[in-house]
Amino acid sequence: MSPTRLVIASRESRLAMWQAEHVQACLKKLYPNCEVIILGMTTKGDQILDRALSKVGGKGLFVKELETALEDGRADLAVHSLKDIPMVMPEGFDLSCIMVREDARDALVSNDYASLAELPAGAVVGTSSLRREAIIRSQYPHLRVEPLRGNLDTRMAKLDRGEYQAIILAAAGLKRLGMGARIKALLPYDPHTPAAGQGALGIETLSARPDVKAWLAPLNDLPTALAVTAERAVSRKLGGSCEVPLAAHAQWQNSQELSMRSYVASTDGRQICLASGSRAISNYQEAEAFGLAIADDLISKGAAALLPH
Repeated sequence: MSPTRLVIASRESRLAMWQAEHVQACLKKLYPNCEVIILGMTTKGDQILDRALSKVGGKGLFVKELETALEDGRADLAVHSLKDIPMVMPEGFDLSCIMVREDARDALVSNDYASLAELPAGAVVGTSSLRREAIIRSQYPHLRVEPLRGNLDTRMAKLDRGEYQAIILAAAGLKRLGMGARIKALLPYDPHTPAAGQGALGIETLSARPDVKAWLAPLNDLPTALAVTAERAVSRKLGGSCEVPLAAHAQWQNSQELSMRSYVASTDGRQICLASGSRAISNYQEAEAFGLAIADDLISKGAAALLPH
C-alpha cells in the first residue's frame, strides 16, 4: 500500500533544506497522491558555533533533535548528510536508505588563490574538520589552519570578509546549492581523502517502521550504499568521530570491484597511517568485511597510537 502522508524531519540550514526538498520531490514522484511535508528544526550543532564540534559532542549534535521527532511521531523519516550520522546507530533507529552520491571530494574556495600551493606562508585556511586540518598541515606546514564553523552561507561570508585567505568545504554542498562556480579547485582523493560517507545523503527511520523503510527502498542506490558501508566500517572499527583525523573513501573500479583509500593522522599532520586496497564486492556483508580489513591494516601499521584513548 502506498503512503498517504509522510513527514520529513530536517535541519533548517539552506543545504539541509535543499536535501529535504530533494527527498520530498523524489517521494512525490514515486507516490503522486502522497502529501509530503518538511518539518524544519534547529539542532544543537546549529546553535553552538563558537567551539569545535569535537569539543562539544561531535556530529551527533546535528541529528539528536531529528531523532526525537521520529520517536514522538512528529516525523516519519529524517534526512541527513551521511557524514553527520554517527557510525553506530542508536538503538531503535535504522539507516534505511542511502541515495546516489554527489561529488565526494573536498573543494578549495578562495577569492585570490587557485590552489593550496599558491597560498603564501602564514595564509589562513579555514576548516572545521580535523581530517582536513591534518592533511593541510602535513602537505603545507607554512599555512595557518584556523577553525571555521557555521552553515555554508556563514562560512562563505567569513571568507568574503577577508577573515580567511581560503576555506575547504565539501564539494557536494556547494554543487547542490548552485555554488559550484565558487570552487577554485577540487582536491584530489590522494592525499585529500574524504570523510566516510561524504557527498551521500542518508535517510533515518525508526526500526519499528518497516513500512517507511519499504517506501524508501526505491530511492536506495546500491553502489553508493555498498561503498559507504565499507567506509563506515573502517570508521566504526577505529572509533571514528570528529575527534579523530580519519579519512575513508571507496570508489568502484568497475561494476564489481571496489577500491578504498583510508588514513588516520595525528592532528599536526606529522604522522599519517595509510591503507588502501581493492576487492570484489556484491553485498553489504562483503562491503562491511572489506572495511574491517582496511581498518585492521591501519591498526597493524600503528594507527591505534594516533587515536584518542
